Amino acid sequence: MAVHSLRFRLVDSPDSYGAKRRARRAAWLSETFPDLADMSVLDLGGRVSSWTKVPVRPKHVHVVNLEPLPEELPDWLEADHADACELPPEIMARRYDLVFSNSVIEHVGGYERRRRMAEAIRMLAPRYWVQTPYRYFPVEPHWVAPGMQFLPVPARVAVARKWPLAYTPGKSYEAAMKQVLTTELIGRAEMRYLFPDAVVRSERLLGLTKSLIAVRTG
Repeated sequence: MAVHSLRFRLVDSPDSYGAKRRARRAAWLSETFPDLADMSVLDLGGRVSSWTKVPVRPKHVHVVNLEPLPEELPDWLEADHADACELPPEIMARRYDLVFSNSVIEHVGGYERRRRMAEAIRMLAPRYWVQTPYRYFPVEPHWVAPGMQFLPVPARVAVARKWPLAYTPGKSYEAAMKQVLTTELIGRAEMRYLFPDAVVRSERLLGLTKSLIAVRTG
């Protein structure tokens, strides 16, 4: 119980470091795009609920992910069930003011799928904001486990099953393996390669780069 309480205080609670970091990131987004309130935004892999809490609400938000869709949405928000790496033609035919993606590209399943997602992002809007945890930060952020991302797959699976700060310790081997194989942190060189027309910003913690944000402002 004490360990799960620690994770809640660090990551999950409204007053946690994770919540404060997300709030700072939202403020940084609105500062980077001062006309955000007048924009149409495509959010790849996000959640509808996140946009109800931001300090500046865009004019229209289109959320696309693989989770079940909410039954009711406000008139400024729409949602579709789709793969960010294989967007359907009806979405690819649209144009937005901004494409936004937060902590998604590291989960899509390998370099080729990341490349396809990045290509779609660069096509769909003149501006984008793509955030991902930095591979070389010393603590793996999904499990809050030091150095986990550098371990071989069997060791990462063991950590995913038993590490007490994981979201769901004690999960099955199959579930842990799937989660490990679909969590692949990337570094600055790959981020620059995927988004050559962006500025890659660093989000820091204690002087160390904790996450990367590829930003194209137009």
